[in-house]
Amino acid sequence: MKQYTLPAQFVSIIIFLFSLSLQLSCRKQHNTTIMSESANILFLHHSTGRVILRGNSSRVLYKLGIKGGVDKLITRYNKKKGTDYRFSSQYFPKMEIYGWKNYPYDYYNIWVKNSGNKPFKDEPTLEILTKEYNVIVFKHCFPVSSVIEPNGIPDLDSEEKTIDNYKLQYNALKEKMKQFPETKFILWTGAALVKSATNDHDALRAKEFFDWVVNEWDEKGDNIFIWDFRKLETEGGLYLSDKFAIASNNSHPNKEFAAYVAPLFFQRIIDVIENRGDSSNITGEKNQL
Repeated sequence: MKQYTLPAQFVSIIIFLFSLSLQLSCRKQHNTTIMSESANILFLHHSTGRVILRGNSSRVLYKLGIKGGVDKLITRYNKKKGTDYRFSSQYFPKMEIYGWKNYPYDYYNIWVKNSGNKPFKDEPTLEILTKEYNVIVFKHCFPVSSVIEPNGIPDLDSEEKTIDNYKLQYNALKEKMKQFPETKFILWTGAALVKSATNDHDALRAKEFFDWVVNEWDEKGDNIFIWDFRKLETEGGLYLSDKFAIASNNSHPNKEFAAYVAPLFFQRIIDVIENRGDSSNITGEKNQL
């Protein structure tokens, strides 16, 4: 029987098309900009977080369940893009049983020191939260910026607000969060104090610590990301600007500031979900890094 042989030119075309198909397939598999179409997002916060969450929406309507602010932005985005991003928020830790404290020690205490599949003092551990949420956002209240002078003896298990202790606790948290690579974490840099509520030394130490968080602690390529809330509040300085505060003696941000940064918070969440966390601005502003 006569054996049929394909023309060499035709064989070359087939090989080229097969090679091109493989390249496109590999690019598709490794394209980190492919959009995730669904995600469960949890925001853990206290009072400052609540202010930003509402944005410029009415406090009364928000309490009645008529959502605005970040919730509304995500709802609009879902309708426009056909995504299914589900956003929820809760106080963490609660007043009872644990207490109204959400500083580096407290996240370390609940998520690292007392980790496991059971709540610690009625607060969910990462083992519990990561089963339900794809993105976990967490923050500290503004007393985190009352950073006192260190005593020279760093202590992982100390509640004292020193740079040395904070660094130990943040490093322990980072290693813990990396154990859940399928979950993305977004940390707010610590809320700042107004000038009348602190002093230059404590404020400088707070800035030093959160500069370290942004420039050294945060790493590209992992599942942990930053939203640089502190930079927005202080405009790169030491204190919450009086124009952004409820009053010159009150370190809660005002409604005007919340209206400005709520869309930036929303944008940062979207960037992280859609795999632009390492390439987009950590403040949520439009210009690229």
